[in-house]
Amino acid sequence: MTADTSAASEDPAVPGKRRRVPPLSLAAWKQFVSVAKPYWLGNEKKTAWGLLVLLIVLMLAETQLAVMLNNQSGEMTSALAGRDGDRFWKSVRACLLILVFAVPIYAFYYYMRDMFANQWRRWLTGRFLDGYLQGRKYYALTAESEIDNPDQRISEDINTFTGRSIHFLLIFLGSIMQLVAFSAVLWSISHLLVGVLAVYALTGTVVALYVFGNPLIRLNFWQLRREADFRFGLMRLRENAESIAFYRGEAQERAFIDTKFDKVFHNFSRLIKKQRMLNLFQRTFSQLTLVLPGMILADGVLSGELEVGRAIQAAGAFTAVLGAVGVIVDNFESLSRFVAGTERLQTLSRLVLPAAEGEPLADSKSSRILMRPGKQISVDALTVCPPQSERVLVKDLSFELAPGDALLITGDSGCGKSSLLRAIAGLWDTGSGLIHHPPLEDFFFLPQQPYLQHGTLRSQLIYPSVQTSLSDEQLLEILERVHLPDLVDRVGGLDAVQDWEKLLSVGEQQRLAFGRVLVHEPSIVILDEATSALDSGNEASLYKSLRETGATLISIAHRAAVRRHHTHVLRLTGDGGWDLREVARPLDVKGPAADVIPLQARQEVDECG
Repeated sequence: MTADTSAASEDPAVPGKRRRVPPLSLAAWKQFVSVAKPYWLGNEKKTAWGLLVLLIVLMLAETQLAVMLNNQSGEMTSALAGRDGDRFWKSVRACLLILVFAVPIYAFYYYMRDMFANQWRRWLTGRFLDGYLQGRKYYALTAESEIDNPDQRISEDINTFTGRSIHFLLIFLGSIMQLVAFSAVLWSISHLLVGVLAVYALTGTVVALYVFGNPLIRLNFWQLRREADFRFGLMRLRENAESIAFYRGEAQERAFIDTKFDKVFHNFSRLIKKQRMLNLFQRTFSQLTLVLPGMILADGVLSGELEVGRAIQAAGAFTAVLGAVGVIVDNFESLSRFVAGTERLQTLSRLVLPAAEGEPLADSKSSRILMRPGKQISVDALTVCPPQSERVLVKDLSFELAPGDALLITGDSGCGKSSLLRAIAGLWDTGSGLIHHPPLEDFFFLPQQPYLQHGTLRSQLIYPSVQTSLSDEQLLEILERVHLPDLVDRVGGLDAVQDWEKLLSVGEQQRLAFGRVLVHEPSIVILDEATSALDSGNEASLYKSLRETGATLISIAHRAAVRRHHTHVLRLTGDGGWDLREVARPLDVKGPAADVIPLQARQEVDECG
């Protein structure tokens, strides 16, 4: 038995690397159906089928009018050849009457087609966004690098998919109508012409599929990916403009972008060479139709058995029928791009959308960190590994935090502190063990570099909420508590819109992030170097405000002074090792950082008072 490699393609930029790319076959059809079917069978099915029926009716009318115009064109030619003025002007009036109906139907048909595609795009984009944002799959896809450029697939590939799907669906339906309508005309004029047409069209379609099929699909697939990677490189340059400017890293950034663009350029060069051959074939295939009808009908016209107008009518019908049966040849370039984009979209759908009945889940990993509801945070035999790695960062960790406790996580850089936070917050599940936790809505995360969205100062302060019941006075009071009393006046009010990442220093951004905690009053706050840009006075004041809320804290910090604000200290020693101790002194003890003692000595401390 030999392996089937018909759908495998080699990455042009990575010799030897193989990647599945669908051929123009049953597999491509199945991928199309898996993406398209929910729209036609879901909650929008009445609208979808209604619009499709309307478009079919418009196509039927347009096809019938096209047949009538073709007949009148032959009639006008025969009238001119016979020098019959009355017959000619009668045909002209009939043509103008037909055009009165044909032109608005033509315009309305294309308007409805584009509107239909736009409606489908809105529905499908919403479906993918729901799956992409649900369960933080956007984070998992980025962390595990399962696919490239999911944002480009949602923003561009969906638009292409819906637009091209409607386009090709209507082309194929219109081709069938055109085939039936004009074949009857052609058959009434010449049976031989119909036979020649069938053989000619079949030969052209087979050649296009087998000679140009898979190479074009493969190259279009990689072109989409290369273009997305190149665009991402430019976005990365813009988003990190300040850091690059400080480093004066323009030369290296240019080299990186040039590398991405070289892949775009070389793949497109191969694509246009293959397209050149297809264009030569398509041009030859279509131009021969100008000669074939005349060659076949010449004897009948020259002998007087067939009017010139009937020959013109037959030639027009021949061209129309050939266009119908040769639709794949005529649209092969765009069809190959469509198949390549559909494969990218179907891959994303497997990862972010619910699996269809009987379809295996995309993720089959068996060993996972389990999350279970609980009244407080407790960790049982937790082992944490990075995604797509067997390295153990934390091994068999167990602890329990009572409401109001505060855990400080310390250790050398790279020992797994941030990874442990991600696991506790439910962002990472690679590893094993069990975590009991209150509802994830009760968690609030403060990173070292706060996320600031585009919007007003009010929206920054209440993020991630869209609105709040707090009054402006209460929001101003919170800004004072995080030591930003003059910020409102400086930026122009709570409803001022600014580029906050550039306007505010990192220290101000971190204080604003603490303000978000005071706005939402969560029961659990996770801090990852959240005070790294603050002086010791601001840091102590903000930690004190958090402790006064009664929230459970889990922190990563390097300053020894932070220890006094915590009840437990967990030190990660590397290679999965750890040491958990309880802070001996209460929070209000003055002096240097509080000492810590092992948890197993807790009973002795209690007995000593």
